[in-house]
Amino acid sequence: MTYTCFNVETSNHVAHVRMTRPERANSMIPEFWQELPEIIDELSAGGDARAIVLSAEGRHFCSGMDLSVFAGNNIVSGQEHSQHGSRQRAAFRSTALKLQRTFSCLEESRLPVLTAIQGACIGGGIDMVSATDLRYATEDAFFCIHEINIGMTADVGTLQRMPKLVPEGVVRELAYTGRNMAAAEAKERGFVNEIYADHDEMLTAVFETAGLIASKSPMAIWGTKQTLNYGRDHSVADGLEYIATWNAAMFDTDDMAEAFTASTENRDAEFPNHRPFRDGF
Repeated sequence: MTYTCFNVETSNHVAHVRMTRPERANSMIPEFWQELPEIIDELSAGGDARAIVLSAEGRHFCSGMDLSVFAGNNIVSGQEHSQHGSRQRAAFRSTALKLQRTFSCLEESRLPVLTAIQGACIGGGIDMVSATDLRYATEDAFFCIHEINIGMTADVGTLQRMPKLVPEGVVRELAYTGRNMAAAEAKERGFVNEIYADHDEMLTAVFETAGLIASKSPMAIWGTKQTLNYGRDHSVADGLEYIATWNAAMFDTDDMAEAFTASTENRDAEFPNHRPFRDGF
């Protein structure tokens, strides 16, 4: 399928989702918000991919939401008519929730999502990468919660997810000041996993990690992601009960037997792919 903002390829059970608008620093135009969840949901529902690498062409990873997303929106433009105020505000809320789903799909996917970030990652870019599982950056990468600089509050995920990844005080400073956080600081704070000299070196390393993930039992990886996400938002006791129930339903003795046998025979394990979901089932 052809997309306006993305190119998608799958090889050796690793899907590569690449943003392809470098001339606009991969800004998030209206098509972006429709295409990303479509792509991620399809990959998650399919049977071939076991991990996703999200990257971008060009000098910058993502310059955030494109102003064209707001075109014709009276709430943003200040042309709201008082007699329709509540309805327009309700429509704005509905739009915000739809935009949020564009990034929540990354979290909801049964496949781990690894992000390769170069240059600028600002505004909506942070909303997006905060919803992924692993983040890697080049030495020239920087991050900015830019919304405060244009007079608004970030509303599609950064303020909810980033405090789960780095100390809250750091997030508050970034969100209040709108300053840039360089890659070195992002690694020091725990926001990115590793830093690389350039884009090519980063992608090579990220695909190596994605390939390692793809070599594991897909069911075990799915369960691990689900359990980590659940535990992040619940108590330890709740998390323990969740994994007990998950494994009671999803534990795959065949995959475990294959893992042990492959180790004994000094070979790579071979696991069945995910069973595809069809028509939402």
